[in-house]
Amino acid sequence: MLLGVNIDHVATLRNARGTTYPSPLEAALIAETHGADLITLHLREDRRHIKDDDVFAIKQAIRTRMNLEMAMTEEMLENALQVLPEDVCIVPERREEVTTEGGLDVAGQQEKVARFTEILTKAGIRVSLFIDADEHQIQAAADVGAPVIELHTGAYAEAHSHAERMQQLMRIEEGAHFASDLGLVVNAGHGLTIHNVSPIAQILAIRELNIGHSLMAQAIFLGLPEAIRQMKEVMFRARAVPY
Repeated sequence: MLLGVNIDHVATLRNARGTTYPSPLEAALIAETHGADLITLHLREDRRHIKDDDVFAIKQAIRTRMNLEMAMTEEMLENALQVLPEDVCIVPERREEVTTEGGLDVAGQQEKVARFTEILTKAGIRVSLFIDADEHQIQAAADVGAPVIELHTGAYAEAHSHAERMQQLMRIEEGAHFASDLGLVVNAGHGLTIHNVSPIAQILAIRELNIGHSLMAQAIFLGLPEAIRQMKEVMFRARAVPY
């Protein structure tokens, strides 16, 4: 199982004081040196954390894959075609939200999603769609030609009871296997921490987890290398247990 380290909130801390530190580029290099399989970052339309210069600098410097999260807008499409990351994950985006609140509605805008997917694919960029674990949306993702989906784990991570969490876990598991049967590569992420990641990591149909906020929170106390090491240890231990 692969771990994508999202470095957005290194930029959040930098921007809080309008300084040049801490550096998202330095975070990316440290992350990949200490076990990150790829670097994930979200260039939001309002540039609230990651900036355009960060994206270009990181793309030039890292040796692993860049997974660029972006809204489905013409501006972001043009940006991706200039940067040429290995992966683009198309996400829904609202300026008033604190973080991404739900999955992309692929079924409701298949023509537009298909156009973006085709353009990015022709440029040599692998396209992922950030969606809820809903069979209708998963089927739509396959229909528009996206090779990868990332299942939104937020409802699982934020569940208020054990019963609700188990219900959401079952939904993710069923969605992951349904997508895998369709030939899609299945990733997952959002709200995952060292305390809740194990059940998700045990789902063999899921190939990659993208985790950011909780890793950066742990890094404040432990350092980023140790935070990554602990996360990967929990993931691998869970993966070794039959689901």
